[in-house]
Amino acid sequence: MLSTHIIDQIDELLPQTQCTRCGYPSCRDYAAAIANDEAKINQCPPGGNVGIKKLAQLLNKPVIELNPENGFIKPKTLVIIDEDACIGCTLCIKACPVDAILGSNKMTHTILPFECTGCDLCIPACPVDCMHIIDDPDDNWSHNRINLAKMRYDTHNLRIKQDRLDKEARLKNLTIL
Repeated sequence: MLSTHIIDQIDELLPQTQCTRCGYPSCRDYAAAIANDEAKINQCPPGGNVGIKKLAQLLNKPVIELNPENGFIKPKTLVIIDEDACIGCTLCIKACPVDAILGSNKMTHTILPFECTGCDLCIPACPVDCMHIIDDPDDNWSHNRINLAKMRYDTHNLRIKQDRLDKEARLKNLTIL
């Protein structure tokens, strides 16, 4: 197994959409798989040809075409919610890996466009098809936006972990009583 340094370098080159199209649950997991020769450098459609070239250069590997089994290269997108059709089920909120969706149970939801990574994971979760893909007006993501997406994903995971630990502690306290 390789050091976390090379995994960090690979992860830094990935788009941080956390879309799972590569076959891994996160960009970081995909980076680890590449570093350990468990995955090829051509499994990230959002990274596109530019991403493949950067990974090839970093790892001194040949540039190869995107694996069509992982999708195809397309312009960056965002998801929007038709708020008139939203029923407030919260399923999209649970599916969003970067907490870009605001709302609460039985209330209209909305997506923060600058926070949305275009992963589209919320779309299949919606039972009323009120979510729609649009082109991202900022198709060329800055390094800051990529870092923000990564930070939001990491924060999301910490929150989920803390929620689970809190629930386990409450259940443990109930069994003691």
